[in-house]
Parts: sequence; structure tokens; C-alpha cells
Amino acid sequence: MTPAHQVFINDTTLRDGEQSAGVAFSKLEKIDIAQRLDAIGVPELEVGIPAMGKEERETISELASLGLNADLMVWCRMRKDDLQAACGLGIDLIDLSIPVSDQQIYKKLNRDRNWVLREISVMVPMALDLGFRVSIGGEDASRADVDFLKTILEIAEMAGAERFRFADTVGIMDPFTVYDRIKDLRSVSGVAIEIHAHDDIGLATANSLAAVRGGANYVNTTVFGLGERAGNAPLEEITIGLSKFFGINAGIDLQNYNALAKLVEEASGCRVSPLKSLVGERVFSHESGIHVDGLIKDPCNYQAVDPAELGRRHDFVLGKHSGTKGLIHAYAQLGIVLERDAAQRILPEVRRFAEKLKRSPTADELVCFHQTQHCLGA
Repeated sequence: MTPAHQVFINDTTLRDGEQSAGVAFSKLEKIDIAQRLDAIGVPELEVGIPAMGKEERETISELASLGLNADLMVWCRMRKDDLQAACGLGIDLIDLSIPVSDQQIYKKLNRDRNWVLREISVMVPMALDLGFRVSIGGEDASRADVDFLKTILEIAEMAGAERFRFADTVGIMDPFTVYDRIKDLRSVSGVAIEIHAHDDIGLATANSLAAVRGGANYVNTTVFGLGERAGNAPLEEITIGLSKFFGINAGIDLQNYNALAKLVEEASGCRVSPLKSLVGERVFSHESGIHVDGLIKDPCNYQAVDPAELGRRHDFVLGKHSGTKGLIHAYAQLGIVLERDAAQRILPEVRRFAEKLKRSPTADELVCFHQTQHCLGA
């Protein structure tokens, strides 16, 4: 089933991504990341928290002055002082965040539900009067009472908010529940719904896509899933997922995405696993003889995503699980025609080499195997 509504990505690498423990982007790094996100076509960027102080506001203001194509959003608590801090920065889109679960309303704020509703009805018009477009950030929405959420959406719509951010703040939802919850909320309100999923049990992407199927209009992402605790829904996974599962073109070109991911990796100090989907160093590498043989015959035999979509290519690696087809192909890349009989003699040496040295042989070592058929390259 393909959703009939439009879906937009709001990337929060520069806000929630930076809230990862130990991550602190410099102003120049934020500018570089923002420009690269804009260059690949991300339509909205959440760029910071004005209430953090003067330096943060100066950075936000400079980002706003760059003339990016993307709409820029700032994050604020639903408080007058936070709202005032966001004024004069050149940003017209604001997320006013407030806890909406009883757990956080009562145990974090020592307030009640009526207080939340009053704050929304007062603060949203105040933000509108200051020239902001308003999204209401429903913190901990995944643990909120459904009927209370419906009341919040009703109050939000009446107050003039254009969007509600459904935040799975502690990452506890499953895709089936997300779909039902978003579909239910969508049926009672004209306010756009944004899904903000955390990956605490590895379901941020699945939950985000389920929300889209249920009617969500916006998806929060970060580059390679950077974010608090286990992170957020990865931009690359959501972009590919929208295309593969729903036929939705998010307008994002991933051809140069690896350079962006490496920039965020360096700026954040958070190393990306070589097995991380789509951006990991080894996710398009193949060693198994059966897989390599199948890929050589037709990439679709073992290809879920064409690496060319991300400006990458398949890489055949020689090792313990290689077969003769992969070995013959590797030598062909070196300009050496390897007959099958010779491949069968060399293959055991390659396997022993990989097991002993825990790596693939280099080109020079392969030439050595070919010349001597017994050199271990050690």
C-alpha cells in the first residue's frame, strides 16, 4: 500500500544528533554539515536550541544567513523564555516541545494534563504573533494516553499549530502499534503529524516507515542514526525505505552521501560500524563463493539495494569463504587470466592466508601466489 499523502524529511543531526553523549559540533562543522545536507536535497533541518546560550544563537543565526534551500527549524521548550530566545535569529519554524505522557507530566514536571492544554493554548498563539510557524513537540507521546493526544491535537489545531511531533522519546514502540496510533490520530485531526523515533531496541526505521504508512507527513532523521542513547532513524535508511517500500521520492540524492557520513563521523567522534546498513565500509563487500558467483552472473541475485544509488559499488573480497569464481574474477582485475585448475590450486593458499593473517591478500600477494602457488605472503 503506497501512502497517498506527501512525506517530507526533517533532519535533526544538528540538534538531536548533537545531543548524543560526548558530541559537540563546532560552528564551522555545523555550517559544513548543514550545507551538505542542503546540497543533497533535505527539505528541512532542525539546527539547534536557542536557549542553550549566545554561542548557539550566533551559530543558528549564521546558518539562517547562508541562504539554504532547506527550511530551518529550532527546538524550544514550551516556555516564554525559550520562545524569546528564538526571536531575531532568521528562523521562522519552531518546535515547541512539551511532555504529553502522564509519566513525564506528573513525575518530571509535577504538573497535570490541564496545565499542558493551557500551555499549548497560550504559547502557540504567542509564537504565531512573533512570526513563527509552529510545530508542537509531543515529548514521550508513545507513552501518552491516546484520548489525551487527540485532545492535544484538537487544541493545537484551534490554536494555529501546523504540525504535531509524535516522539517515541524512549524508543519503546513497535511498528504495528505505531501504525495503529498514527492512523487513529490522523483520522481526527488536520494537523500534520511528524514521527520522531528513537532506536533503543533497533526499531527507529521500522517505526518511522510504519508511521508514514499510518499517515505521518514528516519523518525526523539523523545522518547514520546519530542521536541520544541508541540514536534516531538514519536519514539514509528512511530515504531508501520510502523509495523501496512506498515509491516515495523524498527528493534526496544520496550519490555523495558517503562524504557527508564521514564528515559527521569525524565531527561527532562516533565511529560507524563497518556493518552499518548502507553506509558501513563493508556492507557492499562480498566474500562467500556462492554470493560472489551469483553477483557476477547478475547483481540482482544478491542485491537488495544497488550501491550505485549511494555512489558506491560492490567489492569482492578474497578470504576463507571464497570460491574459484571469485578468485578468477580477482585475478582478472589484475589483468591475469587464471584457469580453473590453477584457481583450484591457489584457493587453499588464499584461505589459509586469510585465516592466519585475518585479512585479504593484497594485489602483490596474489601475484606471488600465482607465480609460486605456495607463497603465504607472510
